[in-house]
Amino acid sequence: MRKVAVLGSGAWGTTLGQVMVDSGQQVLIWGRNKKVVREINRRHSNRRFLKGIDLPRELKATTDIKAALEFADVILLAIPAQTLRENLVSWKSFFPAELPVLSTLKGIEVETQFRMTEVVQDVLSVEQSRLGIITGPNLASEIIMRQPAGAVAASENQQNIDLMVEMFSTNYFRIYPSSDLIGCEFAGAAKSVIALAVGIAVGMGYGENTQGLMITRGLAEVAKLGEAYGANPLTFLGLAGIGDLVASAQSPLSRNRSFGEVLGKTGSIAKARTQVVKTVEGVYSAGAMLELAHRVGVEAPIIEVVSDVVAGTLNPKDAVDRLMKVSIKAEI
Repeated sequence: MRKVAVLGSGAWGTTLGQVMVDSGQQVLIWGRNKKVVREINRRHSNRRFLKGIDLPRELKATTDIKAALEFADVILLAIPAQTLRENLVSWKSFFPAELPVLSTLKGIEVETQFRMTEVVQDVLSVEQSRLGIITGPNLASEIIMRQPAGAVAASENQQNIDLMVEMFSTNYFRIYPSSDLIGCEFAGAAKSVIALAVGIAVGMGYGENTQGLMITRGLAEVAKLGEAYGANPLTFLGLAGIGDLVASAQSPLSRNRSFGEVLGKTGSIAKARTQVVKTVEGVYSAGAMLELAHRVGVEAPIIEVVSDVVAGTLNPKDAVDRLMKVSIKAEI
């Protein structure tokens, strides 16, 4: 049995908490919201994020970050990607020095264009060998109901991979190991941007052909980008790549897909923000992904138009028109 501190009491942190309890781990969730924490402890539910779900009685929560970190022999990050740095800075003075740190965050930091494990290293000065990620087609609202699903456990350290396989494997949650940490992180961050593109197309009334175009050409862009930064291009053909992208781009449960649909229908980023109030990581990561592509000279026309649309400098119709005029030579 591992003692795992899950930092984040939202839908994803709570869901992974349940997965780990089901696999036999001892889990303590940290969250700022006192009502959410109290409800997890007393009512064994989290109605704010997971309506109608009864949580395991063994799942506990706290608002005391020091208590959560002192409890743990493994730390799992499940907070919004763009808040990671500020949180780590505030926790740095008492953050354990030698424990494995596992990230479930999918995004690229806007200011630095760092991947999430790079942010952890930058703030905490931890060794790469302590880090790992869990990624894949993981919609919390399905996994919390114990529907069959899978995820990729990625790390450059085999011990961390083995640890994640042990911690997360259940009869409904299957774990696939990978040593390609960079590729898995790029895949998880970029799928949000491509899912936005698919949502925009759906919102504009386009059908399956257009969606298929966006998904496959978007995947090609991401694979080229990841390879330029040292990733294995085959990673993008697996669960962390096409698996996650298909789930995010095709499901109405996906925030990025839903946000894109509103944006495609209305042409208004403000209206999309009003109708989809939860964190939509693709909105933040699009510009950062584009900057990463520019640094290594990778053509990324879908990522580029999504970045321009969410920045308000391009409307959805003109975005599609631009994509249809991109030179085929530039995409090969």
